[in-house]
Formats: sequence, structure tokens, C-alpha cells
Amino acid sequence: MDGITGEASDARPLTLIEYQRFAVKTYRGRGTGNEKLEFLLLGLFGEVGSLLSELKKKQRDRSSYIAYNSSSIEETGDVLWYLANVVDHCGLSLGVLAGYPEPEAAVRPLLDLQPQASLFHAPASPPRVQESLLTLAGTVGTLVSRHKSIVGTDAMATGLASILSQLVSASTDAHISLAEAAHANLDKLMDRWPIQRKWGPLLDAKDLPSEQFPRVMRVLFKELKVGQRVFTYQSMNDVNIGDRLTDNSFEEDDYRFHDVFHLAFAGILGWSPVLRTLLGVRRRSRPDIDEVQDGARAKITEEGLSNWVFSHGLRYEAFEHVDSLDFALLKTIGQMVKGYEAESLRPWMWEQAILEGFRVFRFLREHRGGLVTADLDRRCLSVEMAPNP
Repeated sequence: MDGITGEASDARPLTLIEYQRFAVKTYRGRGTGNEKLEFLLLGLFGEVGSLLSELKKKQRDRSSYIAYNSSSIEETGDVLWYLANVVDHCGLSLGVLAGYPEPEAAVRPLLDLQPQASLFHAPASPPRVQESLLTLAGTVGTLVSRHKSIVGTDAMATGLASILSQLVSASTDAHISLAEAAHANLDKLMDRWPIQRKWGPLLDAKDLPSEQFPRVMRVLFKELKVGQRVFTYQSMNDVNIGDRLTDNSFEEDDYRFHDVFHLAFAGILGWSPVLRTLLGVRRRSRPDIDEVQDGARAKITEEGLSNWVFSHGLRYEAFEHVDSLDFALLKTIGQMVKGYEAESLRPWMWEQAILEGFRVFRFLREHRGGLVTADLDRRCLSVEMAPNP
């Protein structure tokens, strides 16, 4: 694995310094100096707490908590990421803190931190793991409480070395490979914050032209009052698409404009079973794809996803002052579309589609309608005032 680009390599294992450089490269926080250090220490302490929380769930729910394996590996990788950033911020290196002399520390692989004779088949939760993690949490807590008085001193280096050593011990006790956790962490970071954003081909790029989404779609959202009720209509090329919509709620929340999210999914992600049916571009020539990817279950999944995202966004003022989304939300979306072609879409792609969908939704809500253009080749949405009738 190349520590800067994240590209896989079979030539040699990931080294400590490569991982540290990559962790620093993917840091997206703000602030400098002590402000940055305190942010990183807060993250380190929080992730160790998350590891303890995973262990607590496993001890409480035992065999029913099937997420323990993947979650404990993910949380271990997050602890290592914050530790690497703290170490780098303090002008130190993971290799030296692990006890390797220079220049050997610069080439030592992560694999060397643990005895590889023990195969890490799956994370475990014996009593000694609890003891190891509590010791780790105590050491991190002590460092956090003393950081202002010891930063830049040998005591800071000693404290960070102890944290690394205890993380290695706790991971070994839990049958977690730090090298595996580091690689999983790199994969997650590249999915969330890639150094280069590459969309790749549209999901229906190899399908018949007649069964592809139109590469440019212009959809008019228009609000009309019929009696005492207000409806929203959508039309494309002067032809109504879908049903007229109300908010379907006792409280008005403008859900009647929610089809803009289906348009965002189609225009930016190239995926929308709902819109594919409305536009008559289901992939009938491929019965298996038509049934699974474009069928009823896929449409229900998308409707559920768009409704959940819509409700979530409204709790945060329709994401008006938000430029990034919580990773937990994006990870949940990935779980919801597992088994569908949308599973190949990365978290940063979903983030862009959702934020763009809400940007256009806010325009439609303010102006009570508008003309929305989705450009699939450019992966973007635009919106303007609806033309006069």
C-alpha cells in the first residue's frame, strides 16, 4: 500500500512511517498549534472510549452482537489514525516510539509490531482485553490532562510511546491485527476523503441507449392549489412524471418536493430505481437486472432512503450551513443499499448527491417550485426559476 496515494502494492507491507504520512495527509480538521493538538487528543480519547463501548456491547449482548468483529477493527484503526496525527504534530515518529532506532524506524512495517505467529482469525473479548483497554484509556486520559505542561518535552514522547505500546498489547489480546486495522482505516479514508475524486463510468453505461437515463434531464416542479389542498407536480418535456404529491403529514414540511432527491440520485450518482420506472428506462432486455436492480424492492429501498435522509436533513435546517455529512449517516446508507448496484458508490459520492439535493430543495421550497436540470455526464444539478406559463 502506497502511504500517500492509497494504491495497493504487493511488493512490500505498509510501513509505520507510510501509515503516519497518510494519516496526516487525510487530516481534515481545522486549527493550528495547541488548538489542533487538543482536537486530535479529544479524538484519540474518544476513539479509545468507542473501543471500550464495543467491548461493553459484546459482553452485554454476547453472541447476538454480531457487529463486534468489524466494529472493533474499525475503531482500532481510528485510534491508530488519531495517534499517528498526534505523534506527527509533536514532531515524532511511530517507528521511533515503537522502539526502533533510526534509520530502521523509517522502514519498519506495521506487521512487526505484533507476533505474527498468532493468527488473528477474529476479534475476541476475554477478560484481559477489558484490562488492557482500561489501562490504555487511563494512559490516554493522563496524557490529555497533562498535555499543556508536557508538550514538547521528553515526557510527551514517553506518554505517546506508552499509548502505542498499550494499543499493541490490547490489540494482540483482542486478536486484532494492527496492520489489518490500518489497511481498513486507509480504505475507509479513501472512500470518505479521496485524494483524487474519480467517478468512473455511469452504472448504466454499458446498457442499451434506450434503457439508459437521459444524460440531461430538465424537470419542472410546480405547485398548484386544488380546493383547499396544495399539490406539487413534476413534468419533463411537458409530460407529467409520477403522481401529484402532498406532504403526507399533519405538519407541513414541504415533503411534496422530495422527488428532487430521486433526481439528485439519478443525476449525480446515476442511480434511481424510482426515476428509472417513471421515465420508462427500466432495463427490460436484462431480466435479472430488471427484477433486482430496477424492481419493486430496489424502489422501496430508495424511497425509504430518501425519506430517511429528508427527515434527517430537516433536523439540521435542510443542511443549509453544512458542507460535509456525518460518516455514520453515510455508512448507514452504504448498508441500506448493500446488494444493489449502488453498493459500488463511495461515501463521498453520496455526500455530494445529498448536499446538492438539499441545495436545490431549499430553492424549490423558497420559490415554491422551479426548473431543475440534472447533467449526468457532469454529475451536477442546477436550478432556476420556473418559466412563466
